[in-house]
Order: sequence, then C-alpha cells, then structure tokens
Amino acid sequence: MQLATLDWALIIIFLVIFLVIGIVVSKKAGTNTKEFFLSGRNMPWWLLGVSMVATTFAADTPGLVTELVRVNGVSGNWVWWAMLLTGMLTVFFYAKLWRRSGINTDLEFYELRYSGKSAGFLRGFRAIYLGVIFNVITMAGVCLAGAKIANILLGISQEETLLYSSIIVVLYSSLGGLKGVLITDMIQFVIAMIGSIWATIYIINIPEIGGLQNLLNHENVVGKLNILPDFSNTEMLITLFIIPFAVQWWSTWYPGAEPGGGGYIAQRMLAAKDEKNATWATLFFNFAHYALRPWPWILVGLASLILFPSLESINTAFPNLNTEMQGHDVAYAAMMTYLPAGLIGIVLTSLIAAFMSTISTQLNWGSSYIVNDLYGRFINQEASEKQKVLVGRISTVLLMICAALFSFYIQSAKDVFDLLLQIGAGTGLLFILRWFWKRINPYSEIAAMAISFIIAIFFFTNKKMDSPLFEMEGYWQLILGVVITTAGWIFVTLLTKPSDAETINTFENLVYGKESKFKNINFKILGFLLGVIGTYSFLFATGYFIYGKTTAAISLSILTIICSISLIKIWKKVV
Repeated sequence: MQLATLDWALIIIFLVIFLVIGIVVSKKAGTNTKEFFLSGRNMPWWLLGVSMVATTFAADTPGLVTELVRVNGVSGNWVWWAMLLTGMLTVFFYAKLWRRSGINTDLEFYELRYSGKSAGFLRGFRAIYLGVIFNVITMAGVCLAGAKIANILLGISQEETLLYSSIIVVLYSSLGGLKGVLITDMIQFVIAMIGSIWATIYIINIPEIGGLQNLLNHENVVGKLNILPDFSNTEMLITLFIIPFAVQWWSTWYPGAEPGGGGYIAQRMLAAKDEKNATWATLFFNFAHYALRPWPWILVGLASLILFPSLESINTAFPNLNTEMQGHDVAYAAMMTYLPAGLIGIVLTSLIAAFMSTISTQLNWGSSYIVNDLYGRFINQEASEKQKVLVGRISTVLLMICAALFSFYIQSAKDVFDLLLQIGAGTGLLFILRWFWKRINPYSEIAAMAISFIIAIFFFTNKKMDSPLFEMEGYWQLILGVVITTAGWIFVTLLTKPSDAETINTFENLVYGKESKFKNINFKILGFLLGVIGTYSFLFATGYFIYGKTTAAISLSILTIICSISLIKIWKKVV
C-alpha cells in the first residue's frame, strides 16, 4: 500500500523525537554504569510500570494474539493469560526483596546468595546464556514481526526493514541508556495504545465488517468468542487451561513473566526510588499488561476471520509475501491495510514504537549483563566507568546484529513463544524457592539451565527437520521438559552441598533484615489472590461489555472494585 505524505510526516516526526531524547540524556547516561543501566536508582513507579508494559508490547505481540485468536479463539490467550499468577507472585513476594538487595543486575544475585567459584561461574554463564543467547532469540522474534509488518504495509524486504530500524533503535538506546529507554517507552506506550484502539474502532466499522454486532454474529466469529475454553474438548482444555494453570505459570521462565522476577522486570525494580515504588511499578505492569491492553488486538483478530478466513486467503491477498514469513500472525498487519491516510501513519508509528521500545529495553538489559556480569567481573575488573559504558554501547550494536541475523531462521511469533517457553521449562520453581530454600546452590541452577536448554533445542530441531524423528504435541513436550528439568535440578541440589552459612546469613540479613522471611505471609497470599482475581475480573468485564452481556460485565466490575478496595486496606501489610 502507498502511504500519504501525512503518514510519512507522522512517522518521521516521532523517530526524530526518539533520537533527540537519546541525545539529550546521553551526557548524564554516559557518566557511569549506574546511570546508564539503572538511571541512578531514583525512578518513580509510574514511569517504570509504563516502561515494563511498553516493553512487553512488542511488534510481535499483536501478531501473536491475532494468531492465537484465529487458531483457537479468544480462549487461546490463556497460554499467556495464566502467567498473571507469575507476575502477581513477584509483586507480593519478591519486588521488595529485589530492591532491598541493592545490586546492579539480577545476575549479581548469584554471588550474593551463593558462595565459592561456582557462584562466579554461574554469574558469568548466565550473562552469556540470558544476555546473549536468550536475548537474541527474543529480539529475533520481534525483528521478524517488524519485518512482516513492513513487508505488508510498506512493501520492503526483511533486509531493508532490519537495516533501517536497527540503526535508529541502536542510536538512541546506546546513547541514552536506561533513562532514554524509559522516557521513550512512555511516549511509545501512549502512541501504541492510541493507535491500536483507534485502528480497532475504525476496522470494526468498515463496510466489510459492518459494526460490532455484525462482527460478533458472523458465522466465522461466533465459535471463537468464548473466553473460557470448551470444557468438552479435552485437548483444548488441557492445552489452553490445565497446562498453563497447573504447570506453566510456576515452572517456566519467560521474558517479562519470570517466577520471582528477573530480566528487564528486575532491572526496573532495581532502578526504583525505593521498595514501595518497585512494588507499585510491578503491580501496575501486571494489571495493564493482562487487563488493559488485550481487547483491541483480540477484536482485530476476530475481524480478520471475516476478511481473511484462511491462511490461503492471506497469501492470495499478499502474493509478494515470502513463504518463510507466511502465517496467521500476519493477519494483524493485513487488517491495517484497510486504514485511511493519517490513521495508518499513526498505527505504523505505534507499531514502530512497539518494536523500538522492546528492542531498546532488550539491548540495554542484555548489554548490562555483558558489562557488569562478564566484562567488569571477569575480563577487566579495573575498567573505569567510561570504559564500561563504551563496552555497553559496543555490545548494544553487536546484540542487534545477532538478533537481526537470527530472525531469518524463525517463521512466526508463536514459534518464538513456544521455543522460549520450552527453554525455560522446569526452571521456574527453582527461581521461586531459591530465596527461601537454603539447600539450593549454583549447581542447582547450572543443572536446570543445561537440562532445559538441551531438551528445548532437541525438540525445536526435531520440529524443523524435513522428516522429524518423532511427533509429539507441544503441551507434552512442555510437560516432559518440566518433569525432567525439575527432577534433574532437585537431584543435583540434594547431591551437592549448599552455600556456606555465612554467605546465606549475610544474604538473608540484607533482604529480610530483622524480619522473618515469612512475616505477614497470610496478607501476602491474600494480596496475591486479590490481585489475580481483580485483574481477571477487569479483563473479563471488558470482554462481556463488548459482547453486550451487561449483567455479567457489571457483576465482574463490582468484583474488581471489591478486590481493589480490599487490596488498598491491606497494602501496608504487604509492602
């Protein structure tokens, strides 16, 4: 499709704004690593919370939700909705502990909690494992989604898309550090939400759709509307509901939904002014991520079933789309081609913003591992702050190049989602228990990482083979990964010695102080339940208002209010 002058003007204006922000804050960001990676530890909860939400709104997120809706209906989203439990666990049990630790990256935790050379090895190993390998896979999925959107809406190749976008995002993220990322995240989130909501309203009312009621009553859509899975369909029930709630949320490690907190979520908590701001930021993130954002994407996914009822219809409409890039996830971008001049510019800007906010965060976070946990810890312990910042900027460029190259070897957002979930399968329980179970040691974590990674690569490679060695449903692969990995690291834990008592006591005195580690545990559990129920109630109430089921929507709205008031009353007991 051809963009109007207005569309190009909107896109260019916002790109210039992002670059200016990076340049303005670059001087202060470049003074030391604490400024570059943690913004001086004085960030307010609302800016950190919005940044977390903006980061999880990647270019591949609308495509992933669209694919889930098209294949399994609205209830298909339970594969990620269930992770709300993981997020709320972090809010009420771990956010305060992370901020109290006073560390620069979550990987410093290892030499704080564990002792001996194995703790140092674990920290360095995780810096490469998460900061490079895991990070590159995550960013590759976002790069692929951005390339698909650009191919459909702008007609440019994957190579061109990644070249242009990489230059821009690397420039402002390497210049401005975390503060530049946080400020641009704020702007990008506002643009992204305005764009997605406005585009959804417009698309629902185009003649081909005919309004909300026609959409909801269309034969292609009616069977896809259920928020809960069909309990009579055993396979769907197991895949979309039982596995996520019984196994996935506590046992898997996934970016943005790490059991106990980690990655860029931990980075934001560590950058907070204090423990209260860290907790509020994480609570806002989980509410906005799971309850505030999904419905515009869901509605576009449903609408796409009318205009593009099958994968073949998408491929027919866009014959120039590369075979490797075809899939249900491109239906979101395909629907955007129906937008008028001006609005398509805003939507494209919002999608570019979503791409940039995620990539910039992943780059800053990954580079923080390389600088603090690899270079500064093992390669050059005498490095000056300016040297470390320089290494951070160089590593930012290299990570972006690796991610762009790897994006050519994956096919869809769901592929990346499944791969990352499988890599983290079985490690989640360890991250939850290591704050409380003294027996857990570096060898526990090394075993968990190694076992889960080998299993994930084995399944991924088998799936990509022309003649797979075996056929196995994805949920059985996940369960098998969880069982083998969990059994493996527990066995290693019991077989090896825990860290020395002095290290553990120093760690507990730092994060718990004179308090018992189980202080107010009953209120924390209650807060966890209220947060989960309240967020789900808001999510479902929104859906039922859209569906026109007013009684159910009002009832759930009242439940949301009750949960919110109850949470406010016990807040001082949990923070």
